[in-house]
Amino acid sequence: MSKRIGTLLIANRGEIALRVIRTCRELGIRSVAVFSDADRFAPHVRAADAAVHIGPAQSSLSYLRAEAILAAARTSGADAIHPGYGFLSENHEFAEAVGKAGLVFVGPPPSAMITMGDKTRAREAMMRAGVPVVPGSNGPLHSADDALTFVKEHGLPVLIKAAAGGGGKGMRLVSTIEELPAAFETAASEAKASFGDARVYLERYLDSPRHIEIQILADQHGSVVHLGERECSIQRRHQKILEESPSPILEPRDREEMARTAVRAAQSCGYVNAGTIEFLRDRKGKFYFLEMNTRLQVEHPITELRTGLDLVALQIRVAEGARLPFKQDEIRWSGHAIECRICAEDVENGYVPSTGRLLHLRPSSGPGIREDRGVEEGSEIPVYYDSMIAKLCAWAPDRATAIRRMARALREYEVLGVRTNIPLLQYVVGHPKFQKGEFSTHFLQDHFSPSALAKGSSDFREAAAMACALLEHATVTNAHSAGRNGGTQWHSWKSRRFEGLH
Repeated sequence: MSKRIGTLLIANRGEIALRVIRTCRELGIRSVAVFSDADRFAPHVRAADAAVHIGPAQSSLSYLRAEAILAAARTSGADAIHPGYGFLSENHEFAEAVGKAGLVFVGPPPSAMITMGDKTRAREAMMRAGVPVVPGSNGPLHSADDALTFVKEHGLPVLIKAAAGGGGKGMRLVSTIEELPAAFETAASEAKASFGDARVYLERYLDSPRHIEIQILADQHGSVVHLGERECSIQRRHQKILEESPSPILEPRDREEMARTAVRAAQSCGYVNAGTIEFLRDRKGKFYFLEMNTRLQVEHPITELRTGLDLVALQIRVAEGARLPFKQDEIRWSGHAIECRICAEDVENGYVPSTGRLLHLRPSSGPGIREDRGVEEGSEIPVYYDSMIAKLCAWAPDRATAIRRMARALREYEVLGVRTNIPLLQYVVGHPKFQKGEFSTHFLQDHFSPSALAKGSSDFREAAAMACALLEHATVTNAHSAGRNGGTQWHSWKSRRFEGLH
C-alpha cells in the first residue's frame, strides 16, 4: 500500500541536492536541506523549504555523520530521506538506521546494498546468477603472497582493486612481478584510508576496454526495467569526465543482451529503486560485470534527456510503494545525449583540485542544453568536497549534432577565479577518434598530453588574471559599501530563514 511522502530531507549538498529539491517542488513535497559550515550560504540551502545545520565543513563531521542527518530529519519533521550520491548513499548501515527511525529511505533495501556494495560479494552473486564477470580472485586476498600465487597461476597484467568503494581509489595496475608487493600494500592502504576497509582482490586486466553501464529501475512489486545504456569510457584516473547515451559502439542485438543481463543482475539480489549495472566490454565484443552502483548516478541526466522521464520522481514514487507507471516495451528513447563534468581542477598540474572563489560564472544555454549546477558566481570552491562545478549536457537528434552542440556549449561556458577542465573537455569532443566513436578507457593516456592545452594559453591566462583582479576589487568594494549601509536584505533573510533550525 502506497504511503505518500510529505517532507523529504536530502542528505547531500551541491547540484544533486538542488536536483532533488526541484523534483520535490514539482511533486508538492516539502524539501529539507542540510548544510555544513562551508555551505551555509550555498544555493541548495536557499532553494529548500527548510534547512538544518549539521556540523563543521569537514564531511566526516557533517555529511558523513548519520546521527546528525537523522537528528536533522527529526528537527525538520521529515518522513523520508534521499541520500543523493556519494557520502552515505551506499552505506547500508545508514539505510538501516533510516528505517529503524521510522523514515522512508529513497533507495534500495539494505540487503541489496550489502550484496552489491562489496565488490567481491557482488562478483560471487553475479556468478551464481549466470552474469559474466571479469576473471579474478575468488574473494579478497589477505597478503601480497596470496596475490603472487594468483599471478603465477593466471599471469599478468592484473588490477588490484578495493573490495569496498570506487572512483579509482585503492586500485593499482601491476604489469611485472617486481611491482606486485608494493602495489598490493599501497592499494590496501589507500582502500583503508578511503573506505575504512583494507580488503583488496585481483582482476585480470582488460586491454583497452569500453566502460558501458545500464540504468535499471525496480519497484517493490517485482517489476524491473532498464532505461538504456550510457557509455562512460572517457575517464581520467578511473574517474568519468564525459558520458554519452547511447553508446556509439553497440549494435541493437548487443545492446539488448547487455540490458537483459543487467535486469537479471538486479532481480538476483532483490533490488528496488534506481541503480546502475556497470560492464566492461573487451575488443572482441564480450562484456563482463564490473560493479553495481546502488544509487542514482551522477550521469542520470542524459538518460532523462533521452527518455523524457524524471528519475528522481520515479525514485520517490517507488519508495512510497507505487508500481512503475510503465512496462519495458512502453519506454521510448530519442536522440543522443552527452554529459561533460566541469570540474575545478588544474589539468596541467596532475588534475589537482583548484580551490577559491568563483569570481565570474556564465553558463551555457540555447537549444538542447541542460546544466545541473550547485554553485553560483561568488561561491567558494572549498577543499573539503568533490571539485565538480557543474554537469553540462547536450541533446540532439543524432550523435554528430550532439557533439557539435556540446562543443559550442563548452566554448560559451565562462569561469574565472579557479582553473577548470573545460579545455580538456574541448580537446576530447574535438578529437577525431572521439567523433568517430573509436576510443576506450585509455583514451586520455593514449591521445592526450597536458602540453596540448599549454599552447597559446599564456595570453588567455594573463587576461584572466587581470579580469580576476578587477572582479575581486569590485567584490571587496561592494562588501565594504554594504557594511557601511548596515548590511543587505540577504543576510537578514538568512537569519530568519534558519531561526530555530540550527
